[in-house]
Amino acid sequence: MSKRIVIVGAGIAGLCAGVYAQACGYQVEIIEQHTEAGGLATSWKRGDYTFENCLQWLVGSRPGGDLHALWQEVFDIGRLTFVNHDEFTRLEKENGETLRIYADVDRLEAELLAKAPEDREQIIQLTHAIRSCTGMALPDFDLPWPQLALAFLRLAPRLPMLQHWMGMSGDDYAQHFKHDLLRRFFSDGAMGRMSAIAVLFTLAWQNDRNAGYALGGSRAIIEAITARFGALGGHLRLGETVAEILIDDDAAVGVRLNDGSTITADWVISAADGHATLHQLLKDRYRDRKLDERYATEPTFPSYLQVSFGVARDLSGQPGLVSLVLESPLQLDPQTRLDALSIRIFNFDPTFAPLGKTAITCFLPTYNHAYWTDLRRDEPQRYAAEKARIAKAVLTILERRLPEISGHVEVTDVATPASVIRFTGNWKGSMEGWIMTPSNVLAPLQQHLPGLRRFLMAGQWVRPGGGLPGGLMT
Repeated sequence: MSKRIVIVGAGIAGLCAGVYAQACGYQVEIIEQHTEAGGLATSWKRGDYTFENCLQWLVGSRPGGDLHALWQEVFDIGRLTFVNHDEFTRLEKENGETLRIYADVDRLEAELLAKAPEDREQIIQLTHAIRSCTGMALPDFDLPWPQLALAFLRLAPRLPMLQHWMGMSGDDYAQHFKHDLLRRFFSDGAMGRMSAIAVLFTLAWQNDRNAGYALGGSRAIIEAITARFGALGGHLRLGETVAEILIDDDAAVGVRLNDGSTITADWVISAADGHATLHQLLKDRYRDRKLDERYATEPTFPSYLQVSFGVARDLSGQPGLVSLVLESPLQLDPQTRLDALSIRIFNFDPTFAPLGKTAITCFLPTYNHAYWTDLRRDEPQRYAAEKARIAKAVLTILERRLPEISGHVEVTDVATPASVIRFTGNWKGSMEGWIMTPSNVLAPLQQHLPGLRRFLMAGQWVRPGGGLPGGLMT
């Protein structure tokens, strides 16, 4: 029997794979280059404040809801405390115009009809689709074909509606609306390229109270899964980097680390970056035309800057998530101008700041990852100056939204695509791997490679859409 498994990468996918393997009787070692587990599912402390990098909601938060039982298999999800927001997000213009996207579909419908009566027909169709999808369990596309066929058979009455939503992008769907902020909700940033069904199910999960925020953020989830892995007897090696996957007779037999040492195994699972796995760890030996085409043509989620502030003010009356449409675009880097700023005000997580104070994070997407990595490597002083410029510009915007906020800022932190790549190795600094588009929503990548035995891949590079559930399900 094959008993030893080495897993490359201790992000959400690697940890979940490790728990399942240990529970099934294998002996597992997970190798992680960073000094902490979690990968992109992480947060960091600056002084008295914690700045969250990942978690906005967790599908499966409600007992009995879709994915809840799967999460329970890898950690005791019942020990987490979840917050379900009344508002999923709020869109605002700097002139004061607002549109609230409520979690509850009845409140959402009332809000949209009041703010956009010209879009009444489309709004009714949207909220009808949300109600139809609420409580619906999505089929796991990795199931064997007979089980997958049965799952689709159960969905047969809703398949025409689902196919309609899968077949159009957020940009396509946005064109059905006349109201500016409502169009923006479906087309802003990467959401515009995604299959519209991703937004539909997000709203359905919110309506079902099955996508809550876990107090403590992604770190609370990662620590719980890590603890389960350790309790099962798994071994987690932090601060060690895999240089190569060892191959013998077209079978994976272990890994070689950067220090030259080797770890032998009967199976190897890569839950690390997909591009690095193919080109570096496997030395380009097991590629094929279809896989190369995917990497050459499929869109990825952008990389990002995260500007975070620790603010000595109680902001409990503010919405947790705001998409602020800017009157003047923000020049982020030479290729990126942003006309909106995503702001998270963590007034709902008391673990992130002392009493009466608040952590704020601002998300700024960019595909110009090379600019930031080159700048950090070649011109460190200019890199620091650019980070300071961005922080100042974002604070100026926040000052207009939250008057006098700058006088209460105690901590400022800026992470860039160079930070993402340095700590996670994610290709292009992408935040979540492949975007789920209308063309790939039903086309996950194979978890094995042609011609290579005893090797599997897991995580965001084998399932479009990213997010924590993809790591668990793969």
